[in-house]
Amino acid sequence: MQKEFPKDFLWGASTSAYQVEGAAAIDGKGVSQQDVINQERHEKFGFADASVASDHYHKYKEDIALFKEMGFTSYRFSIAWSRIFPNGDGEVNQEGVQFYRDLINELKANDIEPIPTLYHYDLPWPLVEKYGGWLSREVVDDFAVFAKYIINEFKDDVKYWITINEQSIIVQYWTQKCYILPEYQDNNQLRYQINHHMNLAQAIAVKYVHEVGGLAGPALGYSPIYARTCKPEDQIAALNANDLRNSYYLDVYFKGYYNVAALTYLKQNDLAPEMAADDEKLFAENLSDFFAINYYDSNCAHACPEGAERRWSGYNLTGKKGDMSGFETHPGFYQMCSNPELKTTDWDWAIDPIGLEYVYRDLYTRYKIPFMITENGLGAYDELTPDGKIHDDYRIDYLREHIKATKRAMDLGVEVIGYMPWSALDLLSTSNGYKKRYGLIYVDRTDDDEKECARIKKDSFYWYKNVIASQGTEL
Repeated sequence: MQKEFPKDFLWGASTSAYQVEGAAAIDGKGVSQQDVINQERHEKFGFADASVASDHYHKYKEDIALFKEMGFTSYRFSIAWSRIFPNGDGEVNQEGVQFYRDLINELKANDIEPIPTLYHYDLPWPLVEKYGGWLSREVVDDFAVFAKYIINEFKDDVKYWITINEQSIIVQYWTQKCYILPEYQDNNQLRYQINHHMNLAQAIAVKYVHEVGGLAGPALGYSPIYARTCKPEDQIAALNANDLRNSYYLDVYFKGYYNVAALTYLKQNDLAPEMAADDEKLFAENLSDFFAINYYDSNCAHACPEGAERRWSGYNLTGKKGDMSGFETHPGFYQMCSNPELKTTDWDWAIDPIGLEYVYRDLYTRYKIPFMITENGLGAYDELTPDGKIHDDYRIDYLREHIKATKRAMDLGVEVIGYMPWSALDLLSTSNGYKKRYGLIYVDRTDDDEKECARIKKDSFYWYKNVIASQGTEL
């Protein structure tokens, strides 16, 4: 038995709006780019679209009652921009505001800390049609209006604000996370231009949160990067990869400027974003208060010859091990690769709890800021047994070891505010539909059949309830 976590430690779990809410076209909600993207993926691959998802919009009270039963003291969710501003700007949809007011009030009534995310991939579709969405710097002003409205609306009930979700993942998988017209998809400089616009938006959101006395931080998909071998060339490649895939984002949030080596590489390869003279001044004046870590796996890199072809991160569509479509390659800088020392999920994600401990220790040394886990989980095929059970020992094993890693880092002085794994309940996986499940609560639906979206407690539900009740001592 390990020592207990602090009494004020936040235990909970996470979701995002378009992946869980459904109700995509009712009560005044406008179309988001994720509605369009997931409809196209539904037609192409057969995955569920976002129209119903897990029907959290209609079942949020039932869900929060289950969260309370598990012992949650926090819940990380996102606010759908297009539910508040159906056109991205202009008139506010009061029915959308009321939904989040009701959601937050229900959480508070059950002593659950609401931790909203301002942006989780679901840009209003009219802004894509108007100017290409995040491709245009115009989006920063529209986001600022949305962020200021939401922050002022809920400032009395929200302490922790997540600004923007997973900018690094957006760079790697930009056509899944943003709607990019075909004529722009070969221009890889735009990946980093989009990220720069998000950095501006993120800094503005931090400014508004600070004005109302709250705390703000980004959620970044973060993976440590190991060298494939002890060769010095591989060590440098891993350093390069860490600079471009990790520090390039974190240095903006917590130092106020782009990582020098990464930005230099981007400039040398015509990939760097166009910036205005005072952009980094805005970053420096609005540093984040904490880092929300979305941790699933670690990565590995080795040296890459100058003549290699540039590639971007691949992914596994099928859930069959080994079907990964390829690894990111930056000629002369680094090449990502699999780590032969680690087991993987069915979707080829390395399982590495010690990597999370490494992340805490490394980043606390670099930035000395508090952390919270806002995503951490195992995507798997869950089987509903004939007697209505889901025996997900594999998920319990995964979460157990990551909670242990968290406590080991805390015992060495790292500040961790809370642990909110992905996900509170089964939801729509953007890349894999409902075949790939993460939830502590089973949602009874398939990609083809929405059914009633009934909630069923998994074995991990009962296990996590006991973890929380014991303040992390009984794992």
